[in-house]
Amino acid sequence: MEKTKWSENVILVDADYVDAVAFNLIVNFERMLNRPIPKADLAQWLVCAALDGGVGEGKNDIQVVFIHGKGRKALDNFTPSDFEAELDGKAFCDGHLGEFKLSSVQVENLVDGDALYLQSLEALVDEKGIKRLVIVPDVEKYGLRVREILGRAEGKDVTLLAMEPQAGRGFRQEILGYSLMNALGIRGDEICD
Repeated sequence: MEKTKWSENVILVDADYVDAVAFNLIVNFERMLNRPIPKADLAQWLVCAALDGGVGEGKNDIQVVFIHGKGRKALDNFTPSDFEAELDGKAFCDGHLGEFKLSSVQVENLVDGDALYLQSLEALVDEKGIKRLVIVPDVEKYGLRVREILGRAEGKDVTLLAMEPQAGRGFRQEILGYSLMNALGIRGDEICD
């Protein structure tokens, strides 16, 4: 990664993975609830992810990095979604948490998406200025390596968002599906009925 001035709070997202999870939730909940499910509200999901990661109320500065596949122009199941036009270099403010600064990194020919995510994670774990790190990796593909990297993360509050509980040390975890369901407008009372 290029030398960047990092915020104390960083969210690192495997964009291809989170988009696939959102798609699966949309398809399954449309069938279960017998109603159309809209695309996920990206800002709402990021606020939920930050809260899951322990970001408290205040004027926080939160950097979000989306790593996405080569040639992929947009998220299919979120709005806003276009990496170049709507996400990269953009920001939004949440009245309770602060400013979210978005950036996107496209996988290039020299390295595949998994390797780029892992290299980025290693760099962020080693970055002294980052205090809180929320990660959304594809644990099914490269979760073992993620857990190895996080096992040596010191002095950071790291939260792993995944669809299933993960074994390991050096991080706490939250279920990714809950924050995505919120962003998709799926209410708990709809599921319990």
